[in-house]
Amino acid sequence: MTRTATVAFASFALVGASLALAGTSQADTPAPQAKVLAGSHPDWATATADAGVVPAATQTTATVYLAGRNSASLQQYATEVSEPTIDGRANPLYGKFLTAAQAKAEYLASPAQITAVRQWLTGAGLRVTGATEHEITVSGSTAAITRAFGTRIDQYRVGGKLVHAPASDVVVPAGVSSAVLGVLGLSSTTPAVKPDYVRTNASAAGTGSRSGGGLPTVATCSNYWGQRTATGAPAGYTKTTAFDQCSLDPAQERKAYGINASHLTGKGATVAIVDAYASSTMLADADQYAVNHGDKPFKAGQYSEVVDQSAWNNQDACGGPAGWAPEEALDVEMVHGLAPDANVVYVGANSCTDTDLLGAISDVVDNHLADVISNSWGEIMHTTDDQDITSTEIAAFTQVFEQAAIEGIGINFSAGDCGDSSPFAAATGTNCQSDTAYAQADWPDSSPWVTSVGGTALGLATKSGVYGFETDMGTLRSALSPDGTSWTPFPGAFYFGGGGGTSQDFAQPWYQAGVVPSALSHTLMTGAHSATAQRVTPDVAMNGDLYTSVLVGISDGSPYSEAGYGGTSVSSPSFAAVQADAIQAQGHPIGFANPEIYARSGLFTDVVDRQAEHTTTPLSAVADFGLVSGSLRVRLVAFGQDTSLNAVHGYDDATGVGTPTTAYLDSFKSWYGRW
Repeated sequence: MTRTATVAFASFALVGASLALAGTSQADTPAPQAKVLAGSHPDWATATADAGVVPAATQTTATVYLAGRNSASLQQYATEVSEPTIDGRANPLYGKFLTAAQAKAEYLASPAQITAVRQWLTGAGLRVTGATEHEITVSGSTAAITRAFGTRIDQYRVGGKLVHAPASDVVVPAGVSSAVLGVLGLSSTTPAVKPDYVRTNASAAGTGSRSGGGLPTVATCSNYWGQRTATGAPAGYTKTTAFDQCSLDPAQERKAYGINASHLTGKGATVAIVDAYASSTMLADADQYAVNHGDKPFKAGQYSEVVDQSAWNNQDACGGPAGWAPEEALDVEMVHGLAPDANVVYVGANSCTDTDLLGAISDVVDNHLADVISNSWGEIMHTTDDQDITSTEIAAFTQVFEQAAIEGIGINFSAGDCGDSSPFAAATGTNCQSDTAYAQADWPDSSPWVTSVGGTALGLATKSGVYGFETDMGTLRSALSPDGTSWTPFPGAFYFGGGGGTSQDFAQPWYQAGVVPSALSHTLMTGAHSATAQRVTPDVAMNGDLYTSVLVGISDGSPYSEAGYGGTSVSSPSFAAVQADAIQAQGHPIGFANPEIYARSGLFTDVVDRQAEHTTTPLSAVADFGLVSGSLRVRLVAFGQDTSLNAVHGYDDATGVGTPTTAYLDSFKSWYGRW
């Protein structure tokens, strides 16, 4: 389709935030003034909760984010270089990407700015422990922190815990105020994330058969949708209920999504995967997995890692390498499976904190390590326990996202596994944050500068992977009682669902105009009307439902084994692999993908919530795991029940524009020619 864009392009902003822009000319710039960082003193740090000053010798670490140069121009060029058309005509700036060195020289903090900020911090008695063009990390005593940032660090008793925070808003001196974007790390509340995956029981991965007579004791699953069925489901479920599919492998997904038919393999493209920590056996596991499923292992030099184990931190809070190893294996194996000739670089953040994960993404962008970056993690933006995402964090991430766009790097984020992330969903959902304040779009996938990848449930027509159908990734689940006579709860409760929805924090980006229905973009997830059109997620979707799971192989200190995993953690690396295939087709990088995705929205499979044939009954399945630890484990699942999100004809807030096809991939073989 063709969209109309003005020459200046529509801009989008962080609602309610005021971010200082550096880089205006001296003639237009008044004398520098000290800058108060509004919001750096958190609301929960009240006078009544104040328990006194943190001892002066206490050591604190903080990160100062740098504003860079020409930030308004950075956003403008990121827009122009990503948009194929202007007023229906080819855009001459489209695809004119800068090198990493050019991007740094033009838009990031200058050596003089970095030196000035370092001198301010070290002059106050702080020690610089790390520095890039994006940030400077410092540590030192509370007394030095107070000298540098113009505020005491006090202790506060909140929720029965003793925590610390600035006693007032941080003040940046006039001499460096234009160079500083914000400061993080001065309070006890450090935003952190968890991966968007859930593991099924290992016994469900095979093609188990049912034992004769009585209740099943051996896991049963179908090689394709409807191969094996059961009868006797309770009212509200299909009378003849399919056993859920055995966990899928990459060959089946390559066929289902038309990758085989396109004859594309991702050759010439590089995908980066950003998670926390690293598995010591990743390459061996990925090679074993590929061979087990009839694919080729990585060639010499095709897989690489960027990992600094000496800098790992917060392992207890983050789950450590063992907690993140399944995510890493899932991401690497899905990318290699759907784009077997693409190069893969794994970049392990030093922890699951937002600061460390952003540092890992920045490393990819600053050194142009990849054409596409996949991130299978995220979090909510608004909480009940004062863990809200701050305007400083949003600005710091946005700077890196826009830099990626001007370098021709696309960034994907999984949309989450908690549906609309409401308290209702969190009450029973298996991968939700319990501190959610209300229904909301997640972060960072709601950023207008990334591709938000939602989830579907993919049903196969044949064992080989012929596409059957898709519905949205949203399941209600009931458990069969040990004696096989009842289901609890009944009806089933929400268990798992792809994320999405209308953001209250970001205005609608230009590429969604004319594709996203006004009823969605003007209605917040609380039900309130928005006078302005807002960003809606996801942008695209791929298989991710827990009950149409994919096989993942992993050892990481244990004997190698394979089990089923679900989540938009599956969807994000899958779409990153599809983009690698598209890059091969086009012959050059795509960069920020969303303008291309919405321009091609008619080439995606339009996913619509699926009911049982000729009824309004939700599609349902039996997930039979057989005996697990001596107990029978059988689940009754209803699909297409993604909280308040619904897959309907056209763009929707459950599956975006839909799922990729051969037509989508083939369109890159001739789109706007080559240069």
